[in-house]
Amino acid sequence: MAKIAVELEHALRRRALNGSAGCIARRRLARGEGWTVSDVLCTCGPQDRPFEEQHSGYSIAVVVSGTFQYQGAINSGSARELMTPGSLLLGNTGQAFQCGHEHGQGDRCVSFGYSRDYFEHLAADAGLKGQLAFRVLRLPPLRSLSAAVASVQAGLASSDFDWEELSLRIAGQALQLANRLPQHHRAGDLAAEARVTRVVRRIENGAADRLTISSLAREAKLSPYHFLRIFGRITGLTPHQYLLRARLRGAALRLVSTQQKVLDIALDSGFGDVSNFNRAFRVEFGMSPLKYRNPA
Repeated sequence: MAKIAVELEHALRRRALNGSAGCIARRRLARGEGWTVSDVLCTCGPQDRPFEEQHSGYSIAVVVSGTFQYQGAINSGSARELMTPGSLLLGNTGQAFQCGHEHGQGDRCVSFGYSRDYFEHLAADAGLKGQLAFRVLRLPPLRSLSAAVASVQAGLASSDFDWEELSLRIAGQALQLANRLPQHHRAGDLAAEARVTRVVRRIENGAADRLTISSLAREAKLSPYHFLRIFGRITGLTPHQYLLRARLRGAALRLVSTQQKVLDIALDSGFGDVSNFNRAFRVEFGMSPLKYRNPA
C-alpha cells in the first residue's frame, strides 16, 4: 500500500520540481483479445482544468491512491461522484465524462478496458439481459469488492500476475453490483465534497493512526453528527467502515508482498491485538490472514 502511494508522491514531487502542468501517464500492464489493463497515474491538481473525455469502450477503474471527482452523463442525466481508494469508476461505451482534482492533487488507478463485444459476452455469462449499461458512475469500497481490490494492489507489486483472470472477476462483480445499487443523480455539494476529500486523504496517509469520529470531524471542520451524515452520503460508507477497509487492504497487500509476521502486520495496521485483526480480516475476505498468504 505504501509503495503504491509513494510512486504517486514521487510523480507529484517531480512535477513540482519541473514546474510542469499536471498530466496522465499510462502504463500497459496486460492485454488480450477484447480487454486491456493499464496503470494510470495522474498528477493533476486544483490548478489544472478538467477536460471532457469519452470512454471508447466499457471501463472499470480501481482507485488505489488519491482522490478525484468523476462527472458524467448517466441515464439521460448528469451525476458527480467523489472517487476514493477502494472505489470503482464505471464507464459505458461512448459516455462523455470529466475527471477533476478540485480538492487535492494526484491519483492512481488500475484501469480495465473492454471492447463492446467482449463485454456483452461477459454480461450474458453473468446473467444480465436487455440493454447493457452501467446505471451508476461509481461503486463505493464495498466489502464484496475487498478481495478484488486487494488483488489489484498485489498485481501492481508483482512482476508475474494473472491480469486476465482478475479482469473477468472485476467485470462480473461490477456488472452485478452496479445493477443492484439505487440510482443517485447527485449534482454535488462542493463544500461537503472538499471536507470529505480532506478526511479521506488523511485516512489514506495514516490509516494505522488512532483516528476517532471526533478527530475526523475536526479535520472536516464539522460537528460529529453532520460529519457522519455527509461522509456516508458522499462515500457510501460510514467513517468506521472506510477506515477499517483501508487498514485491511493495506494489511492484505503486506501479507502477500512481505514476510512480516501476522502479529506485526496487525499492530502496524492499527489493530490493538491479533485476535481482532484475524476476526476482521476473516469477515472482510472470507479467510484467515495465513490462508490469504498461502491459499494452496
